[in-house]
Amino acid sequence: MEPELIEITHTGRLGRITLNRPRALNALNMDMFHAIGACLLAWRDDPGIETVLLDSASPKAFSAGGDIRAIRARLETEGVAAAAAPFRTSYRMASLLAGYPKPVVSFMDGIAMGGGIGLGGHVRYRVVTERSCLAMPETAIALTPDAGGSYLLSRAPGLSGLRLALTAGRMNATAALAAGFADRQVLSSQLDSIRDALAHQPAGVVMDSLPPCPPLDAGPDTAEIAPVYSAPDMPELMGRLSSHGADWAQADLAAMQRACPFSLWVTFAAWHAARRLPDLDHALEQEFQLVCHMLARPDFAEGVRALLIDKDNAPRWTPARIRDVSEHEVACCLRARSAFSLDLPLASTDSN
Repeated sequence: MEPELIEITHTGRLGRITLNRPRALNALNMDMFHAIGACLLAWRDDPGIETVLLDSASPKAFSAGGDIRAIRARLETEGVAAAAAPFRTSYRMASLLAGYPKPVVSFMDGIAMGGGIGLGGHVRYRVVTERSCLAMPETAIALTPDAGGSYLLSRAPGLSGLRLALTAGRMNATAALAAGFADRQVLSSQLDSIRDALAHQPAGVVMDSLPPCPPLDAGPDTAEIAPVYSAPDMPELMGRLSSHGADWAQADLAAMQRACPFSLWVTFAAWHAARRLPDLDHALEQEFQLVCHMLARPDFAEGVRALLIDKDNAPRWTPARIRDVSEHEVACCLRARSAFSLDLPLASTDSN
């Protein structure tokens, strides 16, 4: 691994893991995952480390997610199993962080999306700022909210999480707090002083002492979106958006019309299924099975090509229309169990 991609430091009682891949918006590759994982395992039983901090060397991004270009290259040259490996590593790290015995703090300052949410969104103290932009944008590349994102979205108030999942909606600090993706909102100018305090004081004391920040606009409330997002299926939901006069509804419709139709269907079904799952580990297992299925379809490679490689923003989805998606395939996708497994310490053997 290039040594500058991850900076690991120890000051006082604080162990700090800093992402430092700014040109790629801290996109996480396998070397970075392995370095972070090894550090977390080493610090777990180190009496000199009382608190762990996850942050970024760049004010622009905490992490924009996994290295999708590299995953597509793995898929083309080595197949689904190799392409699925980074997802498996990411999800296992999310589980590790969620159950970590010491307080973990994440500074999700700037962009935090996809796998970045998996890294920073399941820890004990999740801090956002006026620069934060959080999202689960997977439907744009023919995947579905993952890295534990489906668990967070399924626990958001009302149907707001379903809306965020289908539209890849971007959350500012206030919206992230409201949706359950963050715990504390501070000014970015305060991060250095908070970091210094964590080196000398217990994390709980530092977090409880943070002053409130002025709220930002969080968008339409849950009651306003409910008549639309309570639809029984995707064609009905998009029909309701089409006939709705509000600006937010038309913006939501436009976002979904750009997304992969099959991914929208799977995301709709997976969100409803995740609401019935008992914990994060079960949601991660469901996500992994869905992603393995979706990697094997042609849409993922095509979505990455259109969005990140050729950048023509003209993906040719299969199928191209929401009404042509096979509900049977969607149901099979949810029920299927691939040959791959996360091997997480699930609370029970029943994940349905």
